[in-house]
Amino acid sequence: MSSQHLPDEPATDTGGGLVRLRLDLAYDGTGFSGWARQPGRRTVQAELEGGLTTVLRTPVHLTVAGRTDTGVHATGQVAHADVPQDAWAAQGGRLVRRLRGVLPPDVAVRAVTEAPPGFDARFAALARHYAYRLTDADGGPSPLRRADTVGWPRRLDAGAMDAAAALLLGRHDFAAFCRRREGATTIRTLLALGVARDGDVVTVEASADAFCHSMVRSLVGALLAVGEGRREPGWPAALLTRARRADEVAVAPPGGLTLLRVDYPADADLAARVQVTRALRS
Repeated sequence: MSSQHLPDEPATDTGGGLVRLRLDLAYDGTGFSGWARQPGRRTVQAELEGGLTTVLRTPVHLTVAGRTDTGVHATGQVAHADVPQDAWAAQGGRLVRRLRGVLPPDVAVRAVTEAPPGFDARFAALARHYAYRLTDADGGPSPLRRADTVGWPRRLDAGAMDAAAALLLGRHDFAAFCRRREGATTIRTLLALGVARDGDVVTVEASADAFCHSMVRSLVGALLAVGEGRREPGWPAALLTRARRADEVAVAPPGGLTLLRVDYPADADLAARVQVTRALRS
C-alpha cells in the first residue's frame, strides 16, 4: 500500500483548544443536491453547517462518513466537526434541541457527543450499510413511502437478483460500477449484497468498507437487468474484469437509496483504523 492520500478525502486534525464532536444525522434527500457543498445549490452539508454556525456562534466545517448523491437519503449518517471548547461547553445538552429549531424539517441531528480520541467520521469507519427499496406493484409505492421507494414498471425475479448479488461479494476492482474520480481507487471490499422480496417490495441491501461514486446504484442497476430477465445472473460479476465503467450498466434512480448505518471499531482501535484507511488501496 502507498501512503498517498486520496485528493477527495482531506485529513483533519484537532488542537488549539478545539474539541471534536460526533454528529448522528438523518435526512430526506429528495430536496437536496447531495451531501457536499455546491455553489448555488441546496445541500445537506450547507444546511447543517449553517445551523451549527448559528447555534454555536462560530464557523463549523463537517467531515462526513459517506457523501451521498443528489436525492439519496440517510437514517444513520455520521459526521464530525472540530469546534472551540468554550462553544461546546456553552451548549452542552441543549445543542440537539436548539438545532431542531433552526434546521429545515428534511434534515435532523439525532445526537451530538464528544468524540473519543482518534475518531474520524470518514477514515475511522469500518463499513457503510445501504438499502435500496423498490416496488413492482401495479399501483406504485405507498404514498407514505414514496420518498424512499422507487416504483418499478416491470416484475422482478428477486431470487435471480440475489443469486447474481452473491457472485459480487469480496474484494474487487469495481471500476465497471463506479464513476471514476481522478486519483481515487475503485478497489473495494463488498461485505454483503443481498436481495429480498416482501410482498410487492424488493429491497437490495449492500455493505462495504466504502463505496465509490455511484457504486451502490450501479450495482442495483445491474441486478435489475437480471431481475427483469434481460441478463443472466453471472453477468454483473463478469463485469469485474473491466478497467473502466461499463456503459451498459444503468444507474438506478436515487430516491430508493438510503444510508442506514456506519460501523466503527472500538475506541482503542480508532487511530489504527484511520491510518489504514488513509493509505491508498493498491
